[in-house]
Amino acid sequence: MEFNQEMPTTPFISLIYRNHAKYLNKKVCDVNLTYGLYPFLIEIYNHDGISQEDLAKVLYLNESTVTRNLNKLEKKGFVKKTPEKRKKIITLTDEGAEIAKKVMNYDEKWDEIIKKDLTKEEYINFKKTLIKISEGLV
Repeated sequence: MEFNQEMPTTPFISLIYRNHAKYLNKKVCDVNLTYGLYPFLIEIYNHDGISQEDLAKVLYLNESTVTRNLNKLEKKGFVKKTPEKRKKIITLTDEGAEIAKKVMNYDEKWDEIIKKDLTKEEYINFKKTLIKISEGLV
C-alpha cells in the first residue's frame, strides 16, 4: 500500500495506535486483560506501592480514569488499594504480579515489529521525534 505524503499526520498516528491496540488485545486476552488495563498493570508492577495520584501523573491521565481502571483491576483480583492518610496506595496481588511478568515484554515485541522496516538510526530518530512531540503536548 502506498501512502500519500501530503496527508496530515493524524491518519498515520491513528493507524499505528489501532494496530498496537489490536496487537495487545490479542496478546492479553488470555490473561483477562485489555489494551486499556495493560499499562496500569505494568506501571504498578514497576512501581509497586505507587499512590493513585502518582499513577495518574505517570500515565498522563485524569484521576477519574485511573480510579475507573483500578476498580476494574481490583474486581479481577489483580490489584489492592490501601488507604494511607489522604492517599490510596496501589499494590499488585500475587496473581496480578504473575500476569504482569507474563505480559511485560509485549511492548518490546511491538517495538520489534515497528523496527523491522527501519534502520537503527531511523528508529532512534523516530523515537526521539515521538518524545519531542509528546513533551510539547504535556
